[in-house]
Amino acid sequence: MAARGIRVVLFAQAREAVGRPRLTLSLADAPTVADAVNVLRDRYPALRPVLAHARLVVNETYVTRRTRRLRAGDVLAIHPPYSGG
Repeated sequence: MAARGIRVVLFAQAREAVGRPRLTLSLADAPTVADAVNVLRDRYPALRPVLAHARLVVNETYVTRRTRRLRAGDVLAIHPPYSGG
């Protein structure tokens, strides 16, 4: 299985939980959004509560199903709930 590089962009509380705004995940062939989220949960325990309520975006399109497949070079953005107005 070849590894696939998925770029992850983190906003607000997600960025604070990880300690940086961007990272790259190497995942096995045919990973899903759920696979990427599980890796993030395992590697960054402080990110777990954020991921429970975050909106996920792949290549600037909101994800409605975490079964969506990812390809090398895709960008997964983690948008925690925002408040204010």
